[in-house]
Order: sequence, then C-alpha cells, then structure tokens
Amino acid sequence: MNFLWIIFQQNLQLAYQLFMIPFALLFYGLATQGHLNLMNRYLFLMLGGFILALLTMGPYSIVLFITATAFVLLVHFVEPVHVHHWIFGLQMCWQTLWHFYVQYQQYWLQEPADFRLLLATSALMLLSQRVTSVSMDLQDRKVSKPFGRTFKSQVCSLIPFLSYTLYFPALLGGPLCPFKSYVNFMEQINTWPPPSPVAIMLWKIFQVVVLLTLKYLLSSFLQSSIVGLSSPHESPGFLWIWIFSLVLRLNYYAHWKMSECLNNAAGLGFWGCRSNGGVLWDGLSDGDPRKIESSTRISVFARRWNGTTSAWLRRLVFQRCGRAPLFVTFGFSALWHGLYPGQVVGFLGWAVAVKGDYKLHSYLQPRLTRTWTKGLYACLSWAYTQIVIACVVCATELQSFEAVMLLCATRVAVVPLASVVILFVL
Repeated sequence: MNFLWIIFQQNLQLAYQLFMIPFALLFYGLATQGHLNLMNRYLFLMLGGFILALLTMGPYSIVLFITATAFVLLVHFVEPVHVHHWIFGLQMCWQTLWHFYVQYQQYWLQEPADFRLLLATSALMLLSQRVTSVSMDLQDRKVSKPFGRTFKSQVCSLIPFLSYTLYFPALLGGPLCPFKSYVNFMEQINTWPPPSPVAIMLWKIFQVVVLLTLKYLLSSFLQSSIVGLSSPHESPGFLWIWIFSLVLRLNYYAHWKMSECLNNAAGLGFWGCRSNGGVLWDGLSDGDPRKIESSTRISVFARRWNGTTSAWLRRLVFQRCGRAPLFVTFGFSALWHGLYPGQVVGFLGWAVAVKGDYKLHSYLQPRLTRTWTKGLYACLSWAYTQIVIACVVCATELQSFEAVMLLCATRVAVVPLASVVILFVL
C-alpha cells in the first residue's frame, strides 16, 4: 500500500480521477435505476465538474468557468455558419494567453508554476477540444442550434451544452466524446442502460497500476545511471534516450487508462457486445499501448497516438487546410500544447518524419518481394520509428530550448536527420 501511495502521490491528477470514480458509479446507479430525470442527469455531471474544478484548481477554476459561459453565449447568439470562427478564435486566444502566462512565470520570473494553474491549463486544452468540436458540428449542421419560445425553454435547451463542457468524467482527462454521443447517452441511459462497468473499471485500474509500476522501475534505473541529458562528460546513448522516452510515454498511457476508467464508471464508452457475449468498453479510448508501441511506421504511430485528439486535429485543421496540411496540423498542435520551443521543434520534426515516412515506404515497399526482406524491413522500420519518436517525445516534454540543444548534441539526433535526407533524396 505504501508503494501505491508513493506512485499516486507523484501523480496527483491520477489520484483526483481515482477519487471521482465512486461519484461516477453513483451517477450510473441513480441514472440506470430511474432516480434521475434527463435534466437532473445533465446537472449531476455538470455540478460534479464544477465542484471538482474548485477543489483541484482553486481560484484558477475561473479560467474554465469563463470559457464555458462564453461558449454557451456564443452558441445561443451567433448563427451556426459563423459560430465556429468565433468559438475557435476566442478560445485559442484565451488558451494561448494562459500558456504564455505559465511560460512568463517559468522563464522570466524564474518561478515554478503553481500546480493548480498547470492543472487548469491542461483542463482548458481539453475544453478547447470539446467547444470547437461542438462549433464544427453546428457549422456542419450535425447538431441543431438550441431554441425556445420562452426564456425558461431557452435556458433548458442550453443546459446540455453547458453540461458537456464541464462534466466531471472528462474534466481532467480525455478521451474526447462527441457531443451527439454525449446527448444520446444521457437520453438513453435509463431506457437502454449499459452493463455494469465494475469489471472493466477494475481491469483498467489494474492496467494503470502496472503501467505506473513499470514507469517507476525504469525511472529508478535511469536515476541510477551515470549518463543523463545533463551530463557534461558523456552524451547519453540510444538506449538511455529510448528508455527515458518510454518512461514519458508510460505516464501518458497511465493517464489515458485512468480517464477511460472514470468515463466507463459513469457508463460512457460502452461499444456493444462481441459475438461470444463479451462486452466492449472501448468506445472512448485514446489508444492501446501495445498497438501504439508495435507500430512499424512513424505515420501509423502518429495516427494511433492519442486517438481522439488525432481525429480532432484531422477534422479541425488537416481537412480544412488547403496548403501543406500536414505541417500546418503539427504546427497547430504545437500551439495548442503551449508553443514551448521544444514543442515547436518536436512537432515540426515529427511532421518532417511523417512526410519522409510516406515517401520512403512508397518507394521501398513495391521493391520488397521476398518474405525475409519484408520481415527484416519491418524490424528495421520499427527500430527507426522508436528512435525518431523517442527524440520527438523528449523534445516536446523537456520543452526548453536548452534541452533541445542538449538533445541535438547527442548521437541519437543523427537518426531524425535521416527523415530530412529522405525528403530531399526521394
């Protein structure tokens, strides 16, 4: 128990989500048994998010409340054809302002940022996903604009939108649930209730513990190593960089599984039943770590990584951009993450690697005719993918320009440069 306490104490966001699981189960029980009408269901999840924000973010929770209020007002007063531009523009300006404020504290004032502020900016990023997803639905006529003849009916028609922005299972972590799926779930949970989520919830908590344990063991190994990124005598090798990147990725996987678990505890994410009678709870998922890590192509890794965010970026930027959509999408991802120097270098480098991946595979795959050559190529491609992704993750997570320069001074930095060479040669 002491070991688990140490693990969750180092991951307060995970601990907050773990503590919210009983309330999600309470909602599931009350809703499926008919003790909550539709409006009360929306209010239950919304008030839960309101209280969770106050308890975890303190005064910085006002950042989320302003966003939610502005979003609802824009949905109500702006025409669907224009609402996306207003919501997208104002939300990205508001989010970027707070990201720059965090950087101002860290780099100009040389002060560590308040954890509550970091948690608020993280939640604000997720909120940006939800509000822009709804604005695109309104613009594409996939969701109807709320209306009503009386003031009371107008307020009631806006409650689902406000609840969607603040519902507590998704406040501190993804995955992104489409607005229509959220509304359908709320309307049908008492008539077509999903099966009990206890089994899948326990299984995903077990997965979180395994991932955090593996992260703890690898972190201990790295700390015992003499060579690190800050070592002035010797630069770290391929293995050290790869393990360090794996530690960072394991932290992401643990957060994704805990977020899925919290959503499942409330009943969200039920996908249906298998032919053998088993239930599927992967309707809301940001990715399977085994599938992601087994990717043999950089482009496949990019599509599988943080699945709902990748789909959101594809819809928001890639499909709407006329020129260089790949680089614009990765550039916007850097802006959405905070526009730190390491993030700019990491995401643009990732875009170059994906572009080179497309050219390399289109050139080589038709020339691989024998089975053993295909197997050898798959192994080499997997290793190349792992090293490139390791460099990308280290650059984006370390964030500072100094860390990027230290990373570029290592021997590992030669591998991502191969993507640049491939673009010019092919």
